[in-house]
Amino acid sequence: MEKRDYYEVLGVDKKASADEIKKAYRKKAIQYHPDKNPGDKEAEEKFKEAAEAYDVLSNPEKRARYDQFGFAGMSGAAGNGGPFGGFSGGMSMDDIFSMFGDIFGGHGGGFGSFGGFGGSSTQQRRFRGSDLRVKVKLNLKEISTGVEKKFKLKKYVTCSHCHGTGAEGNGGSETCPTCKGSGSVIRNQQTILGTMQTRTTCPTCGGEGKVIKNKCKECAGEGIVYGEEVVTVKIPAGVAEGMQLSMTGKGNAGKHNGLPGDLLILIEEEPDKELIREENDLIYNLLLSFPTAALGGAVEVPTIDGKVKVKIEPGTQPGKVLRLRNKGLPSVNGYGIGDLLVNVSVYVPEALSKDEKKALEEMEGSDNFKPNASIKEKIFRKFKSLFE
Repeated sequence: MEKRDYYEVLGVDKKASADEIKKAYRKKAIQYHPDKNPGDKEAEEKFKEAAEAYDVLSNPEKRARYDQFGFAGMSGAAGNGGPFGGFSGGMSMDDIFSMFGDIFGGHGGGFGSFGGFGGSSTQQRRFRGSDLRVKVKLNLKEISTGVEKKFKLKKYVTCSHCHGTGAEGNGGSETCPTCKGSGSVIRNQQTILGTMQTRTTCPTCGGEGKVIKNKCKECAGEGIVYGEEVVTVKIPAGVAEGMQLSMTGKGNAGKHNGLPGDLLILIEEEPDKELIREENDLIYNLLLSFPTAALGGAVEVPTIDGKVKVKIEPGTQPGKVLRLRNKGLPSVNGYGIGDLLVNVSVYVPEALSKDEKKALEEMEGSDNFKPNASIKEKIFRKFKSLFE
């Protein structure tokens, strides 16, 4: 299914508050919930689509990236699931209920939690590992082509001794005696309005619905240990300073075979010695000698792929901009390539020999070396445009 704008999916305005987004998601989740639409694959996909939209828009950091970069900020390539971003294709219904079950006003994932649509299924808690963040510095060449980077991450990984269960040997686990496996308990509280019932996470099992009888000696029953993993990240062409990519499932492992966190990759740009980036365009300041500016000629200017020759017309004025098409950076969304803008400056020597000074004094008397009204007006317009 083709990706749709997250705001469109939830039917909210881009200026919607967090509460409005939460209400909109709950409405969509009720409409497309599997218990209400048994066997309906289209409803199931829309249920996942709404969960993905809520996952981004309910998180201020993710929402800011999405607002600035669109799907590229989530996945590194618009509309491309790849190793990044969009989770609907890789998460089960249990995953969604585990992350957002509280939105429905109850602990369970079943439709009975909405109150009134029937069903009585329960949903045990699944732990989720925390996210990891790494910074990667890229030069303009790497940004122009895309690059593959490897990271050796110090992180929590699944315990190899117990395979993440947290149990030693065949000790296994047993149903929690407090919640009878539901993962939650109901508490009755007397108020002036009568008896009020509240459902809370089971204090004995922490919401998992089971307790470990014999804890693993390697991980002390957690199911995770501190280790390391080498992760390869493919960074797409056109990324920019401050952009953050997310690699699903490559963060810290979740306890007891829970959901792993994500790896967040923050992009930093190495300053180039000659080229300045302006979105997808590159800018180079070309410093010409006075004779070359007056007589014309050919000069070399740097690009990402090496130096190229540029023709200088006779009488080229300072401030003139030469545009080299498609010599800039590609768009991260794949919509074209920027240009290289060559800004012309003219060098005026600070010290002159007697002969040079005499030659210039002679030229000063020529009308060709005196700017006329047309030239003055042209230069003034360029100067004025800098402040508009």
